[in-house]
Amino acid sequence: MQQLREVYQLPASNWPAPFVDAGVKWRELGMIEAPPASALAPTSPAKIQLGRVLFFDPRLSRTKEMACASCHDPDLGWADGRMSAFGLGRVVLARNTPSILNASLQPALFWDSRARNLEDQARQVLLNPKEMGATEADLITTLGNISEYRVLFQEAFGSESVSLDRVSQAIAAFETTLLGGRSPFDRFMNGQSQALSDAALVGLDLFRREARCINCHHGPTFSDGQLHGLNISHYGNKREDLGRYNVTGVAQDSGLFRTPSLRNVTATGPYMHSGLFELDELLTLYNAGMPRTPHANDNSKTPRSSQYSGTKPLPVKSPLLKPLGLNSQDLDDLTSFLEALAEPRIRIRPPELPASDSQRELTNQKAASRPADESS
Repeated sequence: MQQLREVYQLPASNWPAPFVDAGVKWRELGMIEAPPASALAPTSPAKIQLGRVLFFDPRLSRTKEMACASCHDPDLGWADGRMSAFGLGRVVLARNTPSILNASLQPALFWDSRARNLEDQARQVLLNPKEMGATEADLITTLGNISEYRVLFQEAFGSESVSLDRVSQAIAAFETTLLGGRSPFDRFMNGQSQALSDAALVGLDLFRREARCINCHHGPTFSDGQLHGLNISHYGNKREDLGRYNVTGVAQDSGLFRTPSLRNVTATGPYMHSGLFELDELLTLYNAGMPRTPHANDNSKTPRSSQYSGTKPLPVKSPLLKPLGLNSQDLDDLTSFLEALAEPRIRIRPPELPASDSQRELTNQKAASRPADESS
């Protein structure tokens, strides 16, 4: 342990070489860096404040019951803690809700990377009939009829005009402020050598080397932002989800999903796109090299399932996945390191939402009708 601490107290450039496969464009683990201004749409404090209010307002949805915060709850690591998200009318959606902490640092969003950036992600959710189910006309009518929102749009954009683009830009501006970087790992990287326990430090070494995690989970976000196949797409049964293939229709994309960030991972379970796994289960699966279903990667054959349509390509399993041979102590140490990526709990009070003009008028009427002695 003394030798290990001496090695990892050196600058990261002097750490032991990681176990990375040829062709992997990896980055060393590090502290969170704010995205460069050139990567973001122009923002301002006024736009961020408007986005913050919009993020928590359920009136953006068709039924006025779903806000962005309904699925991305700050008290639940900016996720929702459920296996699968709820949509409008409590309809169970197909996938687990990813956290949006550090989402502005990702090159693409959603499990299948179909959103190019935060604005695109917000727009798709707003319009999705199973999620928020809004239309641009709905947003213009709802928000444009609230005087306080008209003021907020004026301050953020220079005019009171409401549009889908402006709503998406404002929500994205708020989400760019959701950055981590206060975990024990970050304190360790900042020179506090005892911020990682002995077990977590061994876990860090395993993460970079024998456990091979750094092949996909690297850089400050602990994610390469790329798509990989883990062969857990439940092919041929009712939970089937072929990931990126559902977007592109390209056979080589079957079963590919975006690498999630591992930052604050212990606050955002359950895990994977299906939400079917706990952390210890996932580590066991990775240790085994992930499951191999009959005829995996052989698109000339079909699985033994009566539900198979005969037209969908088999999921592609990443060649980066290999049996690791880790023992139970190794897995415990890896868990300790992942726990050291947790952010301190910060309670965030949702903003007070603007009252509609009709509500405000009713409140004023009630106040005006009170007897003088009661109002005093």
